[in-house]
Amino acid sequence: MPDSSSEGKRKDKRKASKPGEEFEKLVSIMEVLRSKEGGCPWDLEQTQKSLSRYLLEETYEAVEAIEEEDWEHLKEELGDLLLQIVFQSRIAEEEGKFEISQVITSINEKLIRRHPHIFGSGEAKTAEEVSISWDRIKREEEGDLPTGKSPRALPALLVAMKIQGKAKRAGFDWASFDGVIDKMEEEIEELKGALGCSREKIEKEVGDLLFSVVNLARHLEVDPEIALRIACKDFEERYTAMELEAERRGKDFASMSIDEKEEIWQEVKGKLKREKQRGKDERDIGYIRKGDT
Repeated sequence: MPDSSSEGKRKDKRKASKPGEEFEKLVSIMEVLRSKEGGCPWDLEQTQKSLSRYLLEETYEAVEAIEEEDWEHLKEELGDLLLQIVFQSRIAEEEGKFEISQVITSINEKLIRRHPHIFGSGEAKTAEEVSISWDRIKREEEGDLPTGKSPRALPALLVAMKIQGKAKRAGFDWASFDGVIDKMEEEIEELKGALGCSREKIEKEVGDLLFSVVNLARHLEVDPEIALRIACKDFEERYTAMELEAERRGKDFASMSIDEKEEIWQEVKGKLKREKQRGKDERDIGYIRKGDT
């Protein structure tokens, strides 16, 4: 009789190998699409620069799926994002720059190097200690770059978050968010004092205020980029619903008084909130039922 534990291990091994097999299939598909004979005309026309916009688009679409807790959609968007990585790597291989295997090897080696407390003799008992260790190792590998240096292509809110995070790990930070709130109030007063001054002066004070808001978000462990995206999306949905409700009532939205608009705002705000909660509950029930099968 075969050993049941051995059989289980073989099954686990087969299951574990599936992601690798599917990844190799994706790489092979891209190779065919980029083939000079029988390949896809659109795929053949693409360059690393022309594809860069899709890296951003697919990333933001994946973020949106996470925000909406739409896990089926997230699965699809992560696949689209993975495609962009394979696509970029395929073009790089054709041009003799690097191969997809080197991309994977690079991140594998980096993860091992940057986690000496897991794969070596280092020690780090908290997430903060891990971050400090990561930055130290990064500086050793890349050179001692200025603390505030960040990639220029990043959104400004994320740049502010990274700069402040680096400053914190270097010991330059507020002890608590109370100090950050005080600083925000100070920046608001300075902005008020700048009103009527030059555009450049007002712009600087607005920037200082935004920087302090990002600082507060960081202290509260909130990603300001995601928080602002959610706020923009919520406002857009509510404003559109306001216009539709005004139309349903036979009124011209632009001509309505501010009190009438506020009344509709509160009404659609509550309605949309209930609809979102109901949709979330239905998705959760669907995932539970799917898991039971």
